[in-house]
Amino acid sequence: MNTMIISALCILLYLSTSWLLGLRVARGSEASAEPKLGLIALGFGALILHASISYNAIVLSNGLDLSLFNAASLITLIATLMFLLTVIRTPIEPLGIMILPCSALTIALATWFPSQTALIVTGEWQLKLHIITSLIAYSLFCLAAVQAGLLAIQEKRLHARHPGGFLRALPPLQSMETLLFEIIWVGFVLLTIGLLTGFFFLSDMFAQHIVHKTFLSICAWLIFGTLLWGRATHGWRGRTATRWTLSGFVALLLAYLGSKLVLELIIA
Repeated sequence: MNTMIISALCILLYLSTSWLLGLRVARGSEASAEPKLGLIALGFGALILHASISYNAIVLSNGLDLSLFNAASLITLIATLMFLLTVIRTPIEPLGIMILPCSALTIALATWFPSQTALIVTGEWQLKLHIITSLIAYSLFCLAAVQAGLLAIQEKRLHARHPGGFLRALPPLQSMETLLFEIIWVGFVLLTIGLLTGFFFLSDMFAQHIVHKTFLSICAWLIFGTLLWGRATHGWRGRTATRWTLSGFVALLLAYLGSKLVLELIIA
């Protein structure tokens, strides 16, 4: 089947799943008792198509094409997978309303506006480990940023004594915070592995064209590390946790996708 057709179908499934999630959230408590396996199955259908598109675009005979839009598509693919696995046991449907359209957008960009090939020749296991752990970490922190945004809205509405709307579909505030820090912990460990494998096994971590990427990644690691330390020692939560999470995510966004944007589209 033509790649354009598969991409269009994938985008349609993602947007349909997001729309149905929105309807479920809008109905609040009356929908919470209804099974959501159909919605999850629809999401996984889109995910399978997404994975097929990304595989064909990224995995080449002589390496990996991780150009800007391909990389963004892969990151949202992993984030969507994690969301779908989490929503099976935790009512975090509002998270999907934001994640799934982002996946649809990256599919559209990767398909209709392909950027210059950024070929990475993968031979050594160290390079593969660096790429895999880094991409999963970025995906987790993407999920954490959306979760932090929902947490901020939830806390603000509760303090204003307006807990209605989509808040009725969310778990309690404490459960949302616990989930946020679980995501951050796993992402932090993977980011640490990604940085360590880069430092020890890659020779160009501080090359001129990617030194800013390395610097910003270290900044993000320090931000998330400080947040986890503050949580463990001072019980940081609420707005403090949200601000640190979003700051770390912005640093990572600039480090990875921002650097690719400049190198591939602005100064190419």
